[in-house]
Amino acid sequence: MTSSLFPGPLPTRRTLFSSAGKAGAILAAAALTLSACSTGPASSTADATSSSSSAEFPVTIGHVFGTTTIEKQPTRVATVSWVNDDVAIALGVVPVGVPKNEWGGNSKGSTPWKDAALEQLGAGFGSAKAPVQYSEADGINFTEIAKLNPDVILAAYSGLTEEDYKKLSQIAPVVAQPEVAYGTSWQDSTTIIGKALGKDAEAAKLVADTEATVKDKVASYPQIAGKSFIYGNLEPAKGDGVNVYTANDNRPRFLTEIGMTLAPVVTENSKGSKEFYIPWSAEKANELASDIFVTWVPDASTTDAIKADPLLGQIPAIKNGALVADSDNTLTLSISASSPLSLPWSLDTFLPQLAAAADAVK
Repeated sequence: MTSSLFPGPLPTRRTLFSSAGKAGAILAAAALTLSACSTGPASSTADATSSSSSAEFPVTIGHVFGTTTIEKQPTRVATVSWVNDDVAIALGVVPVGVPKNEWGGNSKGSTPWKDAALEQLGAGFGSAKAPVQYSEADGINFTEIAKLNPDVILAAYSGLTEEDYKKLSQIAPVVAQPEVAYGTSWQDSTTIIGKALGKDAEAAKLVADTEATVKDKVASYPQIAGKSFIYGNLEPAKGDGVNVYTANDNRPRFLTEIGMTLAPVVTENSKGSKEFYIPWSAEKANELASDIFVTWVPDASTTDAIKADPLLGQIPAIKNGALVADSDNTLTLSISASSPLSLPWSLDTFLPQLAAAADAVK
């Protein structure tokens, strides 16, 4: 997978999110670690029926490929891509299978926020009730998913192609992305997955609680409010210019939600676009005007190279010292593929970085 904020060029959405584990790949989710096959703690499946105030089936969910009907409340849930497993776990449902996080993940092929939530459910990786992990390094792992005999496959946040969708649908009902590949907001992913799992009310509360947490943390950094930003990918060593995320991407969407403003140069040059990024020539880097520029870097030396680059260094925010360039892959993942679990984890680190950049704005 290759995406802006992460290393590597930004080709097509399909290549971007399916080539994990290689130099330049970014949010890669992958791996085969077939631990015990389980729906998670006994309570998680039982509670899905007993505690939900909205578990009325069948339910029909619309998406980019049509509609999917789920006849009864799922008890064996499999997920693809990122975010979907976070949401299910946050709703108290431990999937039978999830992709492994290779890019931005830890030694367990997981993330700190996912580990903490699974431990609370008695299903931490390495335990008998943990989800099976499978590789997505080469795309959807149809074989391993089929082995788990799921009764629903969650892909509300994903880049499924129609071919992927049809193949997965031969295994179980599939909840695909509603429209733009990898463009589903964490709020919409939560709402859609809540409906699929018969947990509408719990999903609504989860969204509200997470938004309240974000709002509370952002309140400590008033200097962020109203600042214009560009979220992009800068790789001076490759000479590929700049890839700039549009309003269709969750990264700019998140910054907008916390009170910042997507730079007019991005808005104007992506009008009507359904793409999540636009390429920008390094020769016109000085036209990328904003208060703050946010990117991912593999290391501190890349940050120095960006600042010293004769073209990229002319980006106004970079000239003014308002560059946010983090090399923490896990932090990058938590914002780029944000979920109700990842956002609360990330903000205590990410918000101070934004605030420091805002303080540099003249």
